Amino acid sequence: MNVGECFARAVAAKDRDGILAALFPELDFRGVTPRKSWEAATGEDFVDRILLGTWFGPNDTIRALQRVETDAFADVERVSYRLELERDSGQFLLEQQAYYRTTDGRISWLRIACSGYRPVGAAAAGRPAG
Repeated sequence: MNVGECFARAVAAKDRDGILAALFPELDFRGVTPRKSWEAATGEDFVDRILLGTWFGPNDTIRALQRVETDAFADVERVSYRLELERDSGQFLLEQQAYYRTTDGRISWLRIACSGYRPVGAAAAGRPAG
């Protein structure tokens, strides 16, 4: 399993230590979600403030990692993953595309584009998702 897949599986488990193990301490991170862009310069800032502090908060339950795909393109690698989540407002799917480079086997440059929370089932009937 490559570091991108390890990262995706740790995200799905909301495993802070596992996510940090996949990240180089000095991280060049940029990300975009439907309503905002994000930046971080360290793995801990990215994980604590953005990933587990905002994107997947303590009340969000990740029910399943539906899919993980990895690939390489020129001088970057890619991991794509789809999550099934439950929030107070319902059930959602979310997909992220991440491009990354590594230093010493850990992700040191990371770009993530996120689909946002897409409603599933009854939640899809007229409720906007973020």
